[in-house]
Amino acid sequence: MIRTNLSTRPFYNERTVRTLLLIVAVAVVAFTAFNASRVLRYSRSDTRLQTQAARDEARAADLRQQATRLRATVNTKQIESASVDARDANDLIDRRTFSWTDLFNRFESTLPDDVRITIVRPKLEEGVFTVEIRVIARTIEDVDRFMENLEGSGAFKNTLAAEDRPEEQPQTVGAAGGPPQLNATITTTYLPDVGHPSGPSSRQTRGVRR
Repeated sequence: MIRTNLSTRPFYNERTVRTLLLIVAVAVVAFTAFNASRVLRYSRSDTRLQTQAARDEARAADLRQQATRLRATVNTKQIESASVDARDANDLIDRRTFSWTDLFNRFESTLPDDVRITIVRPKLEEGVFTVEIRVIARTIEDVDRFMENLEGSGAFKNTLAAEDRPEEQPQTVGAAGGPPQLNATITTTYLPDVGHPSGPSSRQTRGVRR
């Protein structure tokens, strides 16, 4: 019977096991080092972002304080007064482009014989001249012809007849005489700088209020 004491060298591949354990240990150390570097990197980035956010908040607070101080020094009454002065100046500049003579010369060249102007009301809004024209005419066709003549001159657009009604106290209209049939109110957009108004014709303007 052979007796062998196996307790003296229980493993014959001890070198291989040690090699595997060394590889595992190196891998663990490598992953640990990688994770530590990433944590350190993110920690620095977070610190940098927090610092930048703190600077931005301080800058925003400073700007708000400056805006508050500026608002406190602004005189709203002076601003309103300057705005009114600017509007008045612009209105004066725009009025220089408006000529009553040119306007009535255009009416003179476009007014039919059986239509008479009674009231002219120009209005300036946002640099646009709107003219309200009240006329007395024999028929609606005469009013339509006057509107067509205005549009055809090129100095008027968006010409509309706002209302028409019978004349309560007949007056003589046109060279042929006879009672008029209706009153009409015409609204139109006037373009003073378009074309050139015709000069006064031999026919005198009848019943026009200036």
